[in-house]
Amino acid sequence: MESIFRQERGFGAGNNVGFARVSTPSRRCNDPNFLMKTICQDMVAPLKSVVVKRPEEAFRSSAAIETEWKALNYLRPPDPLLAGHQHRRFVSILEDAGAEVRYLPAAEGVGLDSLYVRDPVLITDAGAIILQTGKAARRREGPAIAETFRDWGIPILGKVDGEATAEAGDMVWLDSHTLVVGRGFRTNAAGIDRLSTLLRPLGVQVVPVHLPYWNGAAEVLHLMSFLSPIDTDFALVYRKLLPVTVFELLSERGTRIVDVPDAEYDSMGCNVLALSPRNVVMTGGNPLTRSRLEAAGCQVAEIDGSEICLPGGGGPTCLTLPLWRG
Repeated sequence: MESIFRQERGFGAGNNVGFARVSTPSRRCNDPNFLMKTICQDMVAPLKSVVVKRPEEAFRSSAAIETEWKALNYLRPPDPLLAGHQHRRFVSILEDAGAEVRYLPAAEGVGLDSLYVRDPVLITDAGAIILQTGKAARRREGPAIAETFRDWGIPILGKVDGEATAEAGDMVWLDSHTLVVGRGFRTNAAGIDRLSTLLRPLGVQVVPVHLPYWNGAAEVLHLMSFLSPIDTDFALVYRKLLPVTVFELLSERGTRIVDVPDAEYDSMGCNVLALSPRNVVMTGGNPLTRSRLEAAGCQVAEIDGSEICLPGGGGPTCLTLPLWRG
């Protein structure tokens, strides 16, 4: 594990709240086959290495929160101090599960949404695909991560750019050769075409599925908003929004489906991260979903997501960018 050195200090004049500033030594992987030796095209194998971003670096200051939260369509401004505590608890769960946790640094031109590290990058067995987000305010996040990955020695396979948009929250690996991609407001047809071109040499079939309009373009709706793989033959879904094509794919594979109740969809009952097969972490406040997962033989850990999940609409999967599983 990387050493972590913490120094308590404020942001300086004009900010009425201080954060716990944390610096992490840079680590470089000089092996060009670093990712190729690992499992990346998987969503349920044991999590071995994962990237996160601290609220301290994503939120930056109370002034930045106040300036950005409405424009980014947050439900309310998050509390930065509580967010830091909640995120550290989340990281401890990841580490207890055996994952090495890497931290993205602060970056110019990115905002509150950079806390949700999943969306700007798709990790493959051959390297990272840097995505151009459908949310215009997040366009700087992918290039910023690419800069960090170059420093870490993680190869870049390609990028989605131009008129194409894509967000990894719309992407679910059914197996190592099948990537289901939601076509919606965040991922467009050109983005899916570009992904198909990049992944075809890896033997990956991209299966596009159409997402519902739901509440319109201003509200985030990803494929993973209503589909979370829990095991190779087990998925948690919110069936009312599940595309018919996805339901048919799951049925053809004999996948067991556990349903999220209506009352727990908005509280992110369906946004569940697999730490390993049937070992998951979810946002608290979803007791019915938790009981259904446990009845199906799952081990469940909970986090308090009141400040790191609910305001910005991103759960445990959104907070993590798995580098490899194995």
